[in-house]
Amino acid sequence: MPGVLCEHCTAVCCRYIALPIDTPETQADFDDLRWFLIHEHVSVFVEDDAWYISFQTNCRHLQADHRCGIYATRPNICRQYDTDNCDYHSGDYGWQRHFTDPQHLDAYLRNHPVRPRRGKRAGRRVRLRAGRGHGAAQAAVATHDRRGIPLPMMPCGEG
Repeated sequence: MPGVLCEHCTAVCCRYIALPIDTPETQADFDDLRWFLIHEHVSVFVEDDAWYISFQTNCRHLQADHRCGIYATRPNICRQYDTDNCDYHSGDYGWQRHFTDPQHLDAYLRNHPVRPRRGKRAGRRVRLRAGRGHGAAQAAVATHDRRGIPLPMMPCGEG
């Protein structure tokens, strides 16, 4: 793929927010997940044994040409996001599980019933934790993607 990777992208990473959540353990936790999933544009996924809630929503600064309208002043989380974890380039989200509606969660629970835990307080709530998934904390510049393919080394979104 010649040129800058971002020239070919449709800004997939700017069209959702994924936040880690506590791993559900009780029926109440899974009921909370069911509540999340009855809302439009919300999904829950498991990646590397960590649970996330995802909101499909465009960044308000995403321009029609798929470039950032505030590139020079974009938030640090955007600056740290690199093409090593690029949703467009990798094509592989690495999900172990992906729930897009309550029926997906119900099917999972039929095969993985919740077992009562001794000594645990019932009714613990699923809590959102600060942060964002998909390697946002990685500030190092990647030279290759997950499959070892070299990445273009020019900065994205300038201009």
